Amino acid sequence: MLVLRKTLVTSLAAFLCMVASPLSAQQSAKEIFNGKDLTGWRGNTELWSVEDGCIIGKTTAEKPLKFNTFLIWDAGKVSNFELEFDYKIGKEGNSGIQYRSKVIKEDDFIVGGYQADIDASLQYAGINYEERGRGILAQRGQRVTYDKAGAKKEDSIGDGKELGKVIKSEDWNHYKLVANGNKLSHMINDKLMSEVIDDQDGKAAAEGILAFQIHQGPPMVIKFKNIKLTELK
Repeated sequence: MLVLRKTLVTSLAAFLCMVASPLSAQQSAKEIFNGKDLTGWRGNTELWSVEDGCIIGKTTAEKPLKFNTFLIWDAGKVSNFELEFDYKIGKEGNSGIQYRSKVIKEDDFIVGGYQADIDASLQYAGINYEERGRGILAQRGQRVTYDKAGAKKEDSIGDGKELGKVIKSEDWNHYKLVANGNKLSHMINDKLMSEVIDDQDGKAAAEGILAFQIHQGPPMVIKFKNIKLTELK
């Protein structure tokens, strides 16, 4: 009887360990913006500021941008992670967040790499765009797989126009990115917008920096808040 009890206890412990193991695969979410100032971030302070608990990127007609520029998270690189934030963009402009990216030109805060796109027209919001790289990797409504040679296979995850209807114009939207291994998933307002599975030799990135974008073009305003990062092990 004692042997049976020990066996049951051992089996129960093993079962609980198996159940708990997925939870141990990630850390708890952490705020990477303090809501007060740009501590921990670097960029052109003529373009980036903090107001009412939001990071604000703003351009004007008097000083048009000649190139895309970024606000870079200064606390290190990310690899496998979940990132969630709220954003609001004005009537015009284009933005996004870079991840697993690299700094191309430090003085001008120019960045290249994977981008979860944001735009006022809602044409590109949710797509995966490789800044200063391969361009559009997946449109909204697509899951695209890149093999080692760079050949791509496209699958549908929904109608791009219909998915766009859940994105609110000139209002707050919730963005979630999951980068885990070779799979890169973009979600807006709890809807999967695009997904890339990237195995291309010499192109796929396993780690890099995070950075928010201001795009060259018409005057624009973009706001970010509630920025939370969860690292996946």
